Amino acid sequence: MDRRTFLGWGAAASAAVSVVPSIASANTVALASPPANTPPILASYSAEQHRQRLENIAYAQAHIRRAMRKHLITSYLAGQCCYNLGEYPCEKPWDPDAWDEQELDRLRDHGIRLIQVHEEWNDSQRLFGSHKLAALNPAGMRRFVEMVHRRGMKLIAYVSSGYFDRKDPDFRPEWATRDDLREIYFQYAHCSPASPGWRAYFLQHLARLLDEYGFDGVYNDLGYVQPGTIAPDARARDEVLAFEESPQHDGALEDLLGLIYAEVHRRGGVVKVHKGGASAPKTSIKVYDYLWVGEGGKDGDLLRKATKNYEPYVVPCLDMSRAKVDREDDLYLNAIPYMQFPLLLAGRPFTGQRAVIPGIQYPPEEQCFWTRHCRAIWKHYQAHADGPHSYGWWDSTPGRPHARSVHQQWLRRYLPMVEEGTWAWLEITDSDLWAGPLPTDVVASVFANQHFYLVLANYGTEVVEIQTTDAYVPVGEEKTPPRKEWKLSGRSLELLRRVG
Repeated sequence: MDRRTFLGWGAAASAAVSVVPSIASANTVALASPPANTPPILASYSAEQHRQRLENIAYAQAHIRRAMRKHLITSYLAGQCCYNLGEYPCEKPWDPDAWDEQELDRLRDHGIRLIQVHEEWNDSQRLFGSHKLAALNPAGMRRFVEMVHRRGMKLIAYVSSGYFDRKDPDFRPEWATRDDLREIYFQYAHCSPASPGWRAYFLQHLARLLDEYGFDGVYNDLGYVQPGTIAPDARARDEVLAFEESPQHDGALEDLLGLIYAEVHRRGGVVKVHKGGASAPKTSIKVYDYLWVGEGGKDGDLLRKATKNYEPYVVPCLDMSRAKVDREDDLYLNAIPYMQFPLLLAGRPFTGQRAVIPGIQYPPEEQCFWTRHCRAIWKHYQAHADGPHSYGWWDSTPGRPHARSVHQQWLRRYLPMVEEGTWAWLEITDSDLWAGPLPTDVVASVFANQHFYLVLANYGTEVVEIQTTDAYVPVGEEKTPPRKEWKLSGRSLELLRRVG
């Protein structure tokens, strides 16, 4: 987790190009079975399929003159889930069983292809003889990894290249700044990416845990403070400032993340990174496959504007512990037109008991948001054993009963649009795919592969009408007659497939 909030998002958003999507009702669409893992296109496409793909791309090239971003989609796992294994701190370690087998079946059938376990997988407080870079329940963790793999899904686990508990016996004060993150049950120091001692410790453990548990990669919660930018007496004493450090460049972080990325990819894995709020690491080389944004965020529109032109692939998780949305659909309105898809929170119910474990020293509720939030969840869980449950740190209390079904409905529409080898044109600003200029507050994006998809999003509150040059049908409603006239209500999203 990260203490940063959305306070700086307004400035980031104003520098980005303005946006516009919209959402039709998600509840009336006939759902198809989710596709299996897509095989490589060169091995699976027939000549006719390659012809259809190339003709659709040629059509897009001929009719789209300008867009914010153009991107070739490869190795993209759109359906991602943060799976709550259980509580931590806890009185008894979690232990995956038949319930988890059934839940993983549900998630596979939902369309999920990447499972992420958060920090409850480890023993950061050394309560059960393990530590922050090892499993709380080693046998149970290996069994859970095998469960995930048996269903054709990947599993990544939480690590942090910066956060380490100051109370841990392995911690060395010279690795870190003097500024700690003290929340709920932990006192996390910010270890410097420029510290040779910290690098040696962390990278050795990273390589070990990848091999020991069979993880398919990591989710890296950076816990980052830029080296050399704070008062000299507060800096890590072990820092070696070998790189440029500036508002435009995270030098030591880029180097460390590059090493992590190489270590994970050497094993065929993936890397997801979280820097904080809506921010991304300032690097000039590729250091992650997925960027998680949204923690601390209260406004989905600000999140969209701040992150819409980030390097792919962005996985938004608007912080519902703080945010409110008028409809679950709003999460997809702010994501899909920009080749993003929200993270699902699932797994075991997040009971909040982690905030009331005997023997753990917690800060006063009035001084710690996460202590207050988890205790509110625990109070609700005790009074409402049948739910609706919360499923993660970033979930609301009480839980959102329709969050999962709406996620599945949108994911099943989205997956065919982002198949391997798709070219995407995001936020098109000059095209003859429609008659005349788009209405203010409307954004259009195109996804072209064996089919040609047009995304229309209305971020305004008024009804708008759009006439397309060609006929389309709504994705998921292919039996309806093709048409060229589209009426988008305020704050709505249409996913369309071109006919002919």
